[in-house]
Amino acid sequence: MEKQLADQMMESYFPKIYGFAVKKAYSNDEAQELCAEMVKEVYLSLLSAEGLANPDGYVWRICSNVFARHVQSKKKQGISLDGMEIPYYDEYQLGEAEEEILRLRREIAYLTGSRRKIVFSFYYEGKSIAAIAAEMGLSEGTVKWHLNKARNDLKEGLDMERKIGTLGISPIEALGFSHNGRPDPDGGPEKYLSDSINLNIVYSVYETPRTKEEIAQELGITPVFLEDKIEYLENNGFLVKLHGDRYTTYVDFSPRKYSLEQLDKRREVQLQVVRELLEKYVPKVRAAIADFQDVYIPGGNRELFEAAVIFYAITNKCQLKVQKDLGKYWIKTLGGGAYFASVQLKQEAEDPEYKMTHQDTGRDYFACGDMTRQSEKYEGVYSWSNDTRLCSRKGRWKNNRNEDYDFLYEWICGTIRSDAANQEKVKRLRDREFISADGRVNVMIVKGKAEEFFAKIPSLDEEVKKEFAGFALEQAMEEAKRYPPQMQDYVVYFQTEGFIGTTEALMVLDEMYDKGIFRPLKKDEMVTSQLLTFCDRLPE
Repeated sequence: MEKQLADQMMESYFPKIYGFAVKKAYSNDEAQELCAEMVKEVYLSLLSAEGLANPDGYVWRICSNVFARHVQSKKKQGISLDGMEIPYYDEYQLGEAEEEILRLRREIAYLTGSRRKIVFSFYYEGKSIAAIAAEMGLSEGTVKWHLNKARNDLKEGLDMERKIGTLGISPIEALGFSHNGRPDPDGGPEKYLSDSINLNIVYSVYETPRTKEEIAQELGITPVFLEDKIEYLENNGFLVKLHGDRYTTYVDFSPRKYSLEQLDKRREVQLQVVRELLEKYVPKVRAAIADFQDVYIPGGNRELFEAAVIFYAITNKCQLKVQKDLGKYWIKTLGGGAYFASVQLKQEAEDPEYKMTHQDTGRDYFACGDMTRQSEKYEGVYSWSNDTRLCSRKGRWKNNRNEDYDFLYEWICGTIRSDAANQEKVKRLRDREFISADGRVNVMIVKGKAEEFFAKIPSLDEEVKKEFAGFALEQAMEEAKRYPPQMQDYVVYFQTEGFIGTTEALMVLDEMYDKGIFRPLKKDEMVTSQLLTFCDRLPE
């Protein structure tokens, strides 16, 4: 390279080289010495170089080599930890030593939080044992013990080959979240688990309890980046600490495999349940409310009222009772939530070659409920609803607020009207279609107390329940095998007690609509389908 061009390059690189030297040196004299050596080596190399494709890389490679020789000569590469060198520097290439230094740094990152802080303070910051003990509120003997343990842990880590777990290569993704209970005001389990790392931390301990270090290795992320998240999830009930500082979880993750054959058997029994309910139970429910007149039905279609009551009856009066304490599965958050939490994962059939007898109808049997809301302002104002494909309501539980029923009651009582003072309340009622454009109430209203009305509805006969109890328990036990041990009681309870539930209720109503027992729902009727509000008066 021509001298003029080399001079120009050195002029542009000199401030950067000097800054590098200042950062790495421990005195001004040492920085000047180091800078002078780097400038000399770079300048001589440039004079002999030809056709540089990557000048930056060329210059910094020379500087790194000079610095590495300087460190060796000054014995400042690090402080020996029983033969292991803990480096002071970062960012720059260090030749053959780089791989070992990176491995050592990685192992330091896998130390526990307090031990990692002690190692950093002692070896990187040069603090005395007495100073570290004072800062951390520990005895000097405890600090020495941690340094000794750190040495052993680091040696063990360097001798082993760390392998990233499955979740570090292929993390899970949630298809949906659900809860049974009271969520935080601003969200249910999705508030805590929508973050992909949080979700995978919790799932990493689902099948096998793990320590923080084992969680980090499974995810391929050093503990230093996970500790705050683990603490956050533990404080909010999504992680539970066991003996040996291992964590587990009581979040219900849907199995990633299912059986078509088992599903086929369940569908056969569901169809039998539906036939039994239509023949032996639905007539009793309809008879129980046949003479009940204290109800306001938009449009006057009494079948709308009967359908809502039938759905309530099947989902609340037909359970198979199971005696189990589920207290440990109850997730209690710092935000005020208390609920069972579920995460839906992508599922695949383990027996795709199986030919099902009962083909999928293509109908959606998902339900969001039972949702109950109770006024804090007005005694007796209460609502029950269950959102399914048979209703037109939007937003499910998040859009179903206690205050909606306060506003509705005030509208019925005539204490609010469509004026400027009540603009927000009226807008809310119209947004939910609880009142129509002309002010008509578009929600079914039952006069009286909810508990007194629901007490009129008969329970399913015990003899009929016994017909299905054996199969329900058998199916639940079979399904529980797909879950880890800590979740099996939970699965048996809900699979058995909920054996007759929202799916069967929807199937019953489908039959009644398909066979013309009930007239098809009109669009405006779907606003209040499966929604009953209770108060002490009816709309005029």
